[in-house]
Amino acid sequence: MNLSKRGEYALRVLLDLAMAKSLGRSLVPLTALAEAQSIPPAFLEQILLSLRQGGFLSSTRGKHGGYSLARAASDIPLAEILRYLEGPVLSNRCVNAGSGTPCHCPDPDHCGLRLLMGEVHGALSGVLDRYTLEGLAAVTLSRFQKDGLLPAVCEPPRPVAKGGAAKKAEDEPEYLI
Repeated sequence: MNLSKRGEYALRVLLDLAMAKSLGRSLVPLTALAEAQSIPPAFLEQILLSLRQGGFLSSTRGKHGGYSLARAASDIPLAEILRYLEGPVLSNRCVNAGSGTPCHCPDPDHCGLRLLMGEVHGALSGVLDRYTLEGLAAVTLSRFQKDGLLPAVCEPPRPVAKGGAAKKAEDEPEYLI
């Protein structure tokens, strides 16, 4: 299995949204997601659109808008995300006989390689089907919390002054969300 940059970014952003939700932040702006993961905003916007079309995300427009998971993180297996974004979990002619690319093995019924690839495919699919976005978020959050940290997307917004310059500490902060 080869995870594309697009697939990696999508998984990281979905993970951020699941962690944010579990910490009480229901909407996260595109800019916060892009900054937290160091993803170019224009590229991230394309990924988020695809995830919205796939039923993984919902969005809210406006000043206090952003993105959120369209379903509970517990209802989103990692395999579903990867299959949507990347196609089959294991791309190999031996295990994807119905894909239109025939296996070149002269005796598929007795081919040890085909049997091995079938077992590898089953194991990989099983792991990805067993883990949900919620489970991945819980494990990731526990590692952050063990070190006394929060994921970047869950950090409180930085105060900014009208006009964009940072305000002095004695001024009452206005937060960008």
